[in-house]
Amino acid sequence: MSREANHWPLAAAIVFDNVEMKLGRCAGRGSSQSSAIISLAIPLLMLGISTPSPVQLQQSSESVRRVQSLIQQGDTASARAVLSGLLKQSPQDATLSNLDGVLKAQTQDFAGAEASFQKAIELAPRSDDAYLNLGHLYQQQSASQPAARDKAIDVYERLLKLEPDNVESLYQSAFLLMEKGLYSLSLQHLSKLPSASQGRPQALSVLCGDYVGSGENQKAEAVAGRMKQSPGLKEADVVSLLPLLERHKASSIEIELLAALQRRSLATSNSLTSLGLLYKDQGRLTEARSTLDAAAQLPPDSAPLLLDLAQVADAQKDYTGALGYLAHARELEPRNAAIHFFWGMVCVKLNLAEEAYQALKKAVSMDANNAYYNYALGAVILQRDDAGEAIQYFQKYCDLKPHDPRGRLALGSAYFISHDDERAEKILATVANDPETTAGAHYYLGRIANHQGDYQQAIEQLHLALKAYPDYADAYAEMGLVHLKQKDYRTSRADLQKALEINADNYTANLNLMVLYQRTQDPKGDEQAKRFEKLSKERAQRVKDFLRTIQVRPE
Repeated sequence: MSREANHWPLAAAIVFDNVEMKLGRCAGRGSSQSSAIISLAIPLLMLGISTPSPVQLQQSSESVRRVQSLIQQGDTASARAVLSGLLKQSPQDATLSNLDGVLKAQTQDFAGAEASFQKAIELAPRSDDAYLNLGHLYQQQSASQPAARDKAIDVYERLLKLEPDNVESLYQSAFLLMEKGLYSLSLQHLSKLPSASQGRPQALSVLCGDYVGSGENQKAEAVAGRMKQSPGLKEADVVSLLPLLERHKASSIEIELLAALQRRSLATSNSLTSLGLLYKDQGRLTEARSTLDAAAQLPPDSAPLLLDLAQVADAQKDYTGALGYLAHARELEPRNAAIHFFWGMVCVKLNLAEEAYQALKKAVSMDANNAYYNYALGAVILQRDDAGEAIQYFQKYCDLKPHDPRGRLALGSAYFISHDDERAEKILATVANDPETTAGAHYYLGRIANHQGDYQQAIEQLHLALKAYPDYADAYAEMGLVHLKQKDYRTSRADLQKALEINADNYTANLNLMVLYQRTQDPKGDEQAKRFEKLSKERAQRVKDFLRTIQVRPE
């Protein structure tokens, strides 16, 4: 019997259990978390202060107003020239030092801005402008420099000692303390805000976060309800809260707030993407797809977003739709190996063997050291005429993951299918005692013994495979073939029928049963021949069994 007739054993043979193949994110999509993909926004809106916080000037000279105007217009070069002249005339002017810090912050000179704000504080220690600007500067740096958050808290606390009712300092301190996990202290700062300020969406966002962090979910949900009804709600109020909600798995509140942004046309593409991915994680695929589609309509075009859409379409079994999204993503990023990999995996499900082969080969050419790309390509190659080509890719997988016995099982099967029994047996013997691979290894060792005419050894190996995996249809099918060769037709029929009870579409069992009927001149022979012919046309299904547990997940 040709071994090419049975390339594809089922679950216990050469498949991976719960392997997740994560797609590498494209540039511009930094976070791997499904819902907190938006960079943390610092809500500086309590007093109408904008990043990096324009100065409430105390000096009304025409030259200072001109500098302020130039900064607002983005003409930093001219602003620098005018301000330099003013500083030479009045080097001890706190307002000018504060304005100098604003200008340096806008030109990304954070060290210089810090020094200027600190000088302004020294020159005018009771003026709140420089304190607030320095605190905001540290907040901007806190994402990349965690220690900057503590510096910001310290600055605001210094100002609160001078002005205990300073609204912006109270609010920003509460926000930073919430981020740090000091929820009780954060709530204390919020409680000192004027009642009107406490009802603003920025303060409600912090309050909601404090309750979530404290485990008071009912209170958090009530506050979230007030937030989404607030007329002043802005996207930043929700975005700043997402990381904390993500950490505490408060997905229902995330969805509630992001959906409110969508209903009020306040959501950008990033917020819609976060909402769509949350829907996807909850299995709400229709809502996920419609939300992600809405995000995709907004600029700019995003390959990561298209990958998310392709994954949802794939989960909905809309494989043609998935390829449509991937085609667009491929146009945007033709050198993204993950896109070609995903394309290949979808083509497998559509029985597009050649397209799958070409796509996976391209993925491997772009990222030769990705273990799963190599494994998937090897699996697809096994259904082609030259199964020996798969060996190099399974070998590469083994090199990259030397401690994973499943790679050696796949490699051993490739050698067997390529008629190299000696190498196949040697490799398979190394994984025969591993719980993850014992059934598959004994199955192939039984096939080798069968091929070599050692029927007793074949039966022993197949019994070991079935002991490890009692529902192993392919092992029963092979056992039926051994007994068929021994002309033990009764036992052969029982083995094959057992295989078909487990899997009525088992290719090998149907093939061997057809041969049995032909040899015994059973009247069911013609009917079985027609059934086998139909299954032969659907043979590409086997590669799906091989790869079905490799899940494509964007990262």
